[in-house]
Amino acid sequence: MRASQLNRTLDFIRDALREASIIWWRFVDWLALVEWRQLGIIWILAIVAMAPFNTPEPAVWFVFISFGVKVLAGGKHKAEVEARQAGVKVNVANLEKQLAQAQMAALQAQVEPHFLFNTLALIGQLIETDPPEAARVHAHLIDYLRATLPQLRARGGGTLGKQAEMAKAYLAIMQARMKERLQVKFIVPVFLESAPFPPMMLQSLIENAIKHGLEPKIAGGTITVRAQVFDATLQVDVCDDGIGIRLHAPDGVGLANIRERLQLLYGSAAELVMETPATGGCCASIRLPYSMMEDL
Repeated sequence: MRASQLNRTLDFIRDALREASIIWWRFVDWLALVEWRQLGIIWILAIVAMAPFNTPEPAVWFVFISFGVKVLAGGKHKAEVEARQAGVKVNVANLEKQLAQAQMAALQAQVEPHFLFNTLALIGQLIETDPPEAARVHAHLIDYLRATLPQLRARGGGTLGKQAEMAKAYLAIMQARMKERLQVKFIVPVFLESAPFPPMMLQSLIENAIKHGLEPKIAGGTITVRAQVFDATLQVDVCDDGIGIRLHAPDGVGLANIRERLQLLYGSAAELVMETPATGGCCASIRLPYSMMEDL
């Protein structure tokens, strides 16, 4: 019985010492970071609080102990605390970056299979109705994959030139399908081809223009891709002279995907703008910070 009581007593003492140690180091952490002005105000309040009891000793001991700890160990401990906090912030930033990259990969994965499935279905139809045309679309698809796959798997995003190359291969397939109903214009200056530009966004805008602007129009129309720089902003436009859009209609999957990816990559520094030109049709613009060359 006595041994059991002794063990409980020892356990209580160990727990009390452990809690006291935790409280002490929290107190030291606080002293290391608190400003002298705030500490002085706390000293005055402590002395004033003890005055009515005629026992100023606790307040005086608190002043001496806190002053000594802050002078002797405050600087070193403050540096340790700040280094620890900085390490936590770095870890959080790395986790946020990894999360953003995972979200980016998931969003991009929504886009990649869409066009391939449609093109393979088109080739399957043409094999039965027009074998030579099926062979041409097949050749265009190979060109498209050669331009696309290295960029989708490459580290560090893409450039406007690479995305334009991929978009041209895509449009060649669409022209094989739509014939004379689809005309294409590219106005991308050579000096902008090395500018960083997120993968698949340009193609998504072109797909959207064809699907909602030109395909419903019996006569078809023209897709114009234009790139310009205004101050420090790169603006890439995809315009069509199709049937137009309802500006206040909710975004479809493709446009919502682009907005989410721009937010992840650039925050409020980038945007997707949809406009209706005076001549009709629709003009979609991606505007983002301009850099002269791809970040490696």
